[in-house]
Amino acid sequence: GRRFGAGLMLGEPTGASFKYWLSDLTAVDAGIGWSFNDHEDFHIHADYLYHLFDLVPLDHGRLPVYFGGGLRVKFRDHRDDLVGFRAVAGLDYLFEHQPVDVFLEAGPVFDVAPDFEVRFTAAIGARYSF
Repeated sequence: GRRFGAGLMLGEPTGASFKYWLSDLTAVDAGIGWSFNDHEDFHIHADYLYHLFDLVPLDHGRLPVYFGGGLRVKFRDHRDDLVGFRAVAGLDYLFEHQPVDVFLEAGPVFDVAPDFEVRFTAAIGARYSF
């Protein structure tokens, strides 16, 4: 019954993480934070995710593997902003009796503006579900 989660993530980027479950297998996630890769740039992304729940069986909790993709915008000081497509895969541990999940995700970003360049993002985080 808890479809929306909000929390924190550390890595590339570092900031706030949000997730809204559309169905038992699909969700939309978003991140807002700072990218410390080259400079302190402001980062926003949103992804559509598909979850596979049966790949990692556990005695307690659930550990779906997920993958998907979306958009990423990076606002940079004194340089052109970056716009690109993000591909992501990860693991999301869902606690059995607590409205908390812990995730680890990584994937490439294909920046298309102002120039084409492939970058890499990875983050670990936790969210509380409402």
